[in-house]
Amino acid sequence: MAVIIVGAGPSGLAMAGCLTQLSIPYILLEREDCFASLWKKYAYDRLHLHLKKQVCELPHMPFPSNFPRYVPKHLFLQYLDDYVSRFQIQPLYHRTVESAFYDQDLKKWKVKARVNGNGNGEDVVEEYNGRFLVVASGETAEPYVPEVKGLRSFPGKILHSTGYKSGKEFREKKVLVVGSGNSGMEISLDLANHGANTSLIVRSPVHFVSKEILNLGVFLARYLPFKMVESLVVWLSKLVYGDLTKFGIKRPSEGPFTMKAKYGKFPIIDLGTCRKIKSGQIQVLPAEIESIENDIVLLKNEKSYHFETIVFCTGFKRSTHLWLKGYDCLLNDDGFSKISYPNNWKGKNGLYCCGLSRKGLFGAKQDALNIANHIKSLLCDNTQNDDDDDSNSEKKP
Repeated sequence: MAVIIVGAGPSGLAMAGCLTQLSIPYILLEREDCFASLWKKYAYDRLHLHLKKQVCELPHMPFPSNFPRYVPKHLFLQYLDDYVSRFQIQPLYHRTVESAFYDQDLKKWKVKARVNGNGNGEDVVEEYNGRFLVVASGETAEPYVPEVKGLRSFPGKILHSTGYKSGKEFREKKVLVVGSGNSGMEISLDLANHGANTSLIVRSPVHFVSKEILNLGVFLARYLPFKMVESLVVWLSKLVYGDLTKFGIKRPSEGPFTMKAKYGKFPIIDLGTCRKIKSGQIQVLPAEIESIENDIVLLKNEKSYHFETIVFCTGFKRSTHLWLKGYDCLLNDDGFSKISYPNNWKGKNGLYCCGLSRKGLFGAKQDALNIANHIKSLLCDNTQNDDDDDSNSEKKP
């Protein structure tokens, strides 16, 4: 087998589509029982793509023209289903990769994956060999919940954002949302819209931008200097949202695009959360959790609150370092590419990563195209060398 792909999320599907387009054989390993499991099983109901559909399409297949500009979850899943059908992608499910290393003697990657349940309740380990290995396990691999003193004593419901679907079941309940990224902001909005008494912990300064402001910035960045565009985006944000410090929210000293590039931190794409904060329907708590005792949450500013539910929107960790041996030429300890974009996708000895540049679906598309083309060129070079060897051997007396 020429290529082994780990992960059947959008990045892995994009990679499979590109390889199929170039007639390059591959296998696609996925630990879940379906492709795009984060979208199919672990995404909240109101989720939409935050960027225009043209920026979020996978390689070789645009979104249908009748799809809205900002694609909702159910239509994105329909698009992924159509993508899998079009490129006849057949992942091997229930394969949890346990180790992957490059065999210098064979000049191949050796990958071991545990098959979770084989019909009789027992796990088996399979081994795959391939000249190339593509890590496409995603930026959102392992849900992360921080350690909080006393969390186990909390008698109410505790969720990670991957377990949240809708605010319907939380009407009139006191809910604490921990984490002020885009998921935390949107889940807070959904809770407030469904009548929950919502509080949101915002520990760090954040940028608020609207979809219109963000897309204007992305467009202007093609023609104007980076700093000029970023200054304009910040100015427009201040004009639209005003001073939020009295509501417990500070604006960072660095611009939103600079923070994205340096720390991978997205600006908040506001869908109505800011208005709810200003109206008091969402209460901002500008301090970390110190400890929890039963249903009382004590913050580090020494204030305490009673809650019935806690939703952790605290992001994800990546487990690549646990199974990929010799990865440090390409990936850092947190599982992201350590090589700057746009050269983030290529390592050594046929190792690649797709969708780990903090560039979202657009980055995954570019990675998949680059990787597939690079693999094709290497395979063509090998074929040419083999032909040359055959030709030379025929000329020997």
